[in-house]
Parts: sequence; structure tokens; C-alpha cells
Amino acid sequence: MSLPDIEMLTSHVSRVFRVEDVTAGDPRKWYARYRGHFLSDDTTAAYDQLADALKSYNITPLFRNENGGPVIYLAPSLTIPKGLAPVYVNIILFILTLIAMLIMGAEIPAELMPTDGSFPFMLLLQYMYTGWPFALSMMGILFAHEMGHYIACRIYKVPATLPFFIPAPFISPLGTFGAFIAMRGIPKNKRTLFDVGVAGPIAGLVISIPVLFLGLHLSHLGAIEDLPGNSSFLEGNSIFYLLSKFAIFGKLLPEPVSYGGLAPAVYWIRYYLTGLPLPVGGSDVQLHMVALAGWAGLFVTALNLLPVGTLDGGHVAYGLFGEKARKIFPVAIGALVGLMFLPALINFSFMSINYSWLLWVFILFWLGNVRTQPLDDITPLDMKRRVLGYVMLVSFLLLFTPIPMVIY
Repeated sequence: MSLPDIEMLTSHVSRVFRVEDVTAGDPRKWYARYRGHFLSDDTTAAYDQLADALKSYNITPLFRNENGGPVIYLAPSLTIPKGLAPVYVNIILFILTLIAMLIMGAEIPAELMPTDGSFPFMLLLQYMYTGWPFALSMMGILFAHEMGHYIACRIYKVPATLPFFIPAPFISPLGTFGAFIAMRGIPKNKRTLFDVGVAGPIAGLVISIPVLFLGLHLSHLGAIEDLPGNSSFLEGNSIFYLLSKFAIFGKLLPEPVSYGGLAPAVYWIRYYLTGLPLPVGGSDVQLHMVALAGWAGLFVTALNLLPVGTLDGGHVAYGLFGEKARKIFPVAIGALVGLMFLPALINFSFMSINYSWLLWVFILFWLGNVRTQPLDDITPLDMKRRVLGYVMLVSFLLLFTPIPMVIY
């Protein structure tokens, strides 16, 4: 169908918008721009009415705020791109990731572990069948998270790919670098963008929290030993994880031999932020692999809830704060850099620099300084979504782990 003249387009816009000014544009970008005011406060209904009227012309309306007032752009409708890859690629990556999780979750008898410090590659393959509790738990968490996003996209008719799982055997202790889906269309408004963003973390937490408590029940307390010639690690602590261990074992863990002359509150704040001093000789949870999966699920959820860019938390922040959410990006970068150097500053030693956050600084520069702008950028979140948005931001603070892991 040929493009209607500007008068015809204006007649459609005038049914929802009191037009005060019309500007013709470059047809390759937008056909017309309208300034004025909406005839109704229900901008959601206004967008639907105008979008339906222009659909047959292959035109998409864009609602924007400019210079403190509403503006409507009429732009060429975008062609929905094809998927990133055929479905069999998703299936193959899923299977490879599941195998990687089985391998990394394998429980090798202690008497068979090599004493020369070599990597037990063949033993991991031989006993990979024992890794099913970890693989089932970890895959269940990741699958729930990504399907939360995918189902929300289907409900709101936003084109999206199936989940892509990223196998990483022998590289990541979890056997994976996570998973993702890619939205292939633009959400209609902030409410849709918000719902798609929160659906993943909520679905992931619904699985992660029970898995964590089940795993902690299967775990036991043991001494933290620094054995010569062997390396080990202590998982980092979020506020929620510290409280979860307290709920199961009745004390804050890892429990040090002494507080080194510090008040308990000062010690725990320091340990939470730096992972130091290393509580060798004290006691901690000897994690069952199911508990490790639960811990990882909380950690991944917290990273996704960072309130920047195209991360899930970025969608939440944009829904709550609009363009002001851009100001969070430099704060987030500064906070991560600060976390990287904080242990060194407290201990007066550059050997204590925590380089684990350097990767996330690069990731935020990649994903955190861009955003997904919905077609209707005017319709605000309703009260229920705003409350849920603040709950998710508080959840991020409770789940965030300043020191992801300490290797000793």
C-alpha cells in the first residue's frame, strides 16, 4: 500500500492527540512529527488505537517526551529480523551445557584425587554421572530465569529467541557462563519492558531460594584448612546468603577463630566488603553441590539486577526513573572499580586487589551504556509495578556479593 498523504496521517493522529505543530521528516527515518497534547490520560489506549489505524500503512507510531512535552513520530515499521540461529543450535548448546554441568558437578572419592596437584580430567569424566544433583539444580535455575523472559515476551508478543546456553567445562566451576535470550522486536511501552525484565529474576529466584536451602540442609560445617600444595576457595557472601546460613546453622559463617580485636559488627562489615582476613582455622559450610548451585543462582540474579543498560535491572531502573536512569551507569562503574581496589586499600597491599570485577566493568561498558527504548516512551509504570520495581532494587542490594570468591 502506498504511503498516505500528510493530511490523512494527521487525521488519524488527531483522534488521540490535539495537534499543535506538524513537521515532515526524512521518510527513511520518520514521516511526520506531531507536537501537542493527548486528548485522554490513557496513553496506553491512545497508542493502541493509533497503532491499529496505521498498521495497514506499514507505519509505527512512536510516543516520546521532548522538551517537557509529548511528541508523536510516525516512522516506517521495522522488519522483524530472523532468529540468531536455527533451533537445533539452541538444543545442541543446551545439551553441551548440561554435560559440562555434569562434569563440573562430579563428586570424586577423596582417596582417588591426585596428590601431585594435577587436574583430574579423566576422573571427572568417569564420575560425571554423580554430578546430576548439581546439573539438575543449576540448569533448573538458568532455565527458569530465561524462560521467564521468553514467556513474558510471548505474552506481550515481543519477538524473541529461545534461550542460548553457554557451556564452559573446565573454565567455569559451574560448567557454564550462563544463558541469554535476544529480543528481536521492540517492547510496546515501559510496562511491557519492565515485565519482560523482572520475569527472569523472579522466575530464577523462585527456583534458586529453595535449591539454596535444600543444599544448605545437605551441607555440613567443617574447618577451613590451608593445606600446602592444594588450592581451595571460599564462596562470597551476600547479605541474603549470610542470613540464609544463619537460619540453617544458627551463626554467621564463615566463623573466624577470633575477631582480631575488632568489634563483631566491624569485623563482619570488613569481611563482607573485602573477604579478608581469611578465616583459616575457623569453620564454614562445606557446601553440597546443590547448595553451590543455589548460591550461583543468587549470584547470577544479582548481576542481572545491576540497574544499568540492557541488563534486567536496567529495564527496571528505566521503567522507574526514565532518562534519569542513565546517571546510574557512571555510579555503577565507579562502584565496581571501588570494589576492585577496596581490599587493597584496607590492607595496604596491592596484592589484595580483587580483579574479579574487572570483567564486569568491561561487560557494563558493553551492555550498560545502551538501553532498550520502547515504542511508547510516555506511558508510565502503574503503582503495582513501581512497588515491584523498588522491591527488585532492594533484592539486588540483598543479593549482591562484593567479593564473589576468595581462592587460597
